[in-house]
Amino acid sequence: MTDIPTMTLPTLPAHPDPETDRVLDSGLLHELSYAFGGPFHFLLPHRFDANLAAFRTALHDAGVEGRVYFAKKANKAAVWMERCAAQQAGVDVASVGELREALGHGVRGKNVVVTGPAKSDELLRLAVLQGCLIAIDALDELDLLITLALTGAVRPARLLLRRLPPAQPHSRFGMNDAEIETALDRCVRAGDAVRMEGFSFHLSGYATQPRADLAGELLDLCLKARVLGLQADRISIGGGFAVDYSAADHWHSFLAEQKPEHYHAKKAFRTGDFYPYHSPVAGADALRTILDTIPEGGQHTLAARLKDTGTLLMMEPGRALLAGAGSTVFCIQGVKERDGYRIVTVDGTSLSLSEQWFNSEYLPEPQLVTPSGPVNGGDAGAVHPACVGGASCLESDMVTWRKVPFPARPRVGDLLVYPNTAGYQMDSNESPFHDLPLPPKVVMDRLGDRPRWRLDRRPAC
Repeated sequence: MTDIPTMTLPTLPAHPDPETDRVLDSGLLHELSYAFGGPFHFLLPHRFDANLAAFRTALHDAGVEGRVYFAKKANKAAVWMERCAAQQAGVDVASVGELREALGHGVRGKNVVVTGPAKSDELLRLAVLQGCLIAIDALDELDLLITLALTGAVRPARLLLRRLPPAQPHSRFGMNDAEIETALDRCVRAGDAVRMEGFSFHLSGYATQPRADLAGELLDLCLKARVLGLQADRISIGGGFAVDYSAADHWHSFLAEQKPEHYHAKKAFRTGDFYPYHSPVAGADALRTILDTIPEGGQHTLAARLKDTGTLLMMEPGRALLAGAGSTVFCIQGVKERDGYRIVTVDGTSLSLSEQWFNSEYLPEPQLVTPSGPVNGGDAGAVHPACVGGASCLESDMVTWRKVPFPARPRVGDLLVYPNTAGYQMDSNESPFHDLPLPPKVVMDRLGDRPRWRLDRRPAC
């Protein structure tokens, strides 16, 4: 196959990650691939601890009382519940299964917030019994909770009222102004059966100013609720803290250069459907920016208003707590030649890299790892372009539609390691299609020349 000049194919390398490189250099991944006989994910729990500490430091530096709740939906691994329990962090759940998983790994009910729409009777009963904080999404849900609290509950039902974002009026989540008014009245009339602790919202997107603006509105609602005799001493700004996967110059160059010809079958993607793989303000820095922002119509920063009103700030990051905390490993089991590029087929499916199932593409490039180690460079000025297909019979089962400019020719038995996939990519869409087992998760408890690993406690089922 003729070599193709590097300049003709856009690239999007992930940020350098020496700790992940140590895992790749160890030789362990080929052994694990052989042992499992299929794809797998490896997890770095110390990264979760570091990300959590960064959020807490941002709160401390701003002089704001706050609590961080891990959005469990971002990754199903049990190790994150272990870390939350050990670090006395909160967990955001939205189902009976998620709640039981959190409680079963030592997370106390008082450290759990229950979100999601139209919660079942079983979920509400369990949440009340365990003293969880429940984000109420609608008036009928509030009526059900009050009924449960009035008929045999051993403690008041703790709740937040979820606000419909005025800037996103077509969202199906939250209550509008009139519904909030009605909900406040019902909480007052419920008396000691409920404890209305504040308000919450969740915004789509990653902009910081709208979050500060809506948080300012929630503070005003808290003050109004306190006049009515309700506790209302906390607000939750949800998630939406971006993760920075790649450098700014790489990201902007990629967007400017990419075109259908750079994808298998000339697949066309709308750039607006791509996750923003570069974010100048990400993770805990985004929280710092929100706290330093003056909400629209105000005169003081959000941090100052939180302190002045004695209000606790809650947040529910998922992806941001998992930044850098894991990668996904596939083994190449077939290579097919095409005009000017190759189609590599791996031993799993795109259901294990979820972005592909949202009319999008996971763009940070996989690392090619041979039995001799990672390939970090090849012949100067030449690349070996290849797209990556899954091992199913579906044309749409493409792990990577893009013709990735690999520095060496991919061969059967080589590994492809997709970086930084712990946040939402690993298992939000996984399925045992073709009776293929779900990829197991391997926890790396200690790095070094020979990483120490164990299977995540959650069965791969």
